Amino acid sequence: MSRSFDRRDFVKTTAAASLGLALPRSAHGRAPAVITRSARPVVVSSGNGYRYRHDGEITCVETVFQEMTGGTDILDSVLAGVKINELDPGDSSVGYGGLPNGDGVVQLDASCMHGPMKRAGSVACLEGVRTPSLVARAVMHETDHHLLVGPDAQRFARNMGFEIEDDLNSDHSRQRWLEWRRRIDPSRWPGEDDPDRIGYLSGMEMVADGLIDPEHYWGTINCNAVNQDGELAGCTTTSGLAWKIPGRVGDSPILGAGLYVDGEVGAAGSTGRGEANLFNLTSYLVVENLRRGMSPTDAGMEGLRRIRDNTIEPRLLNDEGEPNFNVRFYVVNAAGDYAGVTLRGGGQYAVCTENGPEFVDFEALL
Repeated sequence: MSRSFDRRDFVKTTAAASLGLALPRSAHGRAPAVITRSARPVVVSSGNGYRYRHDGEITCVETVFQEMTGGTDILDSVLAGVKINELDPGDSSVGYGGLPNGDGVVQLDASCMHGPMKRAGSVACLEGVRTPSLVARAVMHETDHHLLVGPDAQRFARNMGFEIEDDLNSDHSRQRWLEWRRRIDPSRWPGEDDPDRIGYLSGMEMVADGLIDPEHYWGTINCNAVNQDGELAGCTTTSGLAWKIPGRVGDSPILGAGLYVDGEVGAAGSTGRGEANLFNLTSYLVVENLRRGMSPTDAGMEGLRRIRDNTIEPRLLNDEGEPNFNVRFYVVNAAGDYAGVTLRGGGQYAVCTENGPEFVDFEALL
């Protein structure tokens, strides 16, 4: 069977389900939420949600759409999709093979939110588990808490039956870390003997040299979905900023920053500079903008303006006085309207509807 998924087959196999003909089933033995509205089913994700297949035939967004329109619980559908990226070492921005911290250790963060149940779970600085999104779901289902961190998050995962590995580096991520160390300290980590490299912003230099995908330097996949019954869920999962200070936590596992879902209104999540988004709790702001009646595009743009207006440190500004970093939001409302917005530049995000998966151009503020 070809690894490329035929659009006609996709439409054929999901059309009936997208019209609401499939009977809903819910994970973990819970009754499905009461159906109160209908929506156009749609999955919205960062671009890596339509690039990686791991060992399967279809990508994250395709998997989510098939699962949710077939009756699978909305959050379980989203997690079935992002798990593909977490397990694929080719995506060095999440899960197994994610670019490690400054000590060469892969530390993972994730959050998930279930709109119908109005529940959430997160983990941060989790080591040794390839699928932090599933540990976040376990926090949501099995505890009275929203966030577990560090060694205690790992202990919880072990108690829940997750496999714990000593090292989540792939050959690729380990070699990229070693190259970074050589660039910042060639006296301790011998490489090419070039003293001019000392003091460079070596991570970004590696991006410029084509050694790191610019999307993977900050990492992350965000995926949000609404099914035919208007039920919403989302997940953000990441290996975080490449070469980060050990223990650093960005926006991804923080509710309202890297992800926010209101089951009556919509969902928003983010990729890019986590500190900027964390300071502004922008995903929450975007969803509140939806609540006030804004379109997904306008809601996202207003969130980006908040980030721009609150960025005043000279080190974070370019020659024009604008932020020198990027942040992107992926937004969907309860009716199935969606948008992808970016602080600057171009690029594309991933969408899947009854017409199949596709890349869609971002709308940029700057």
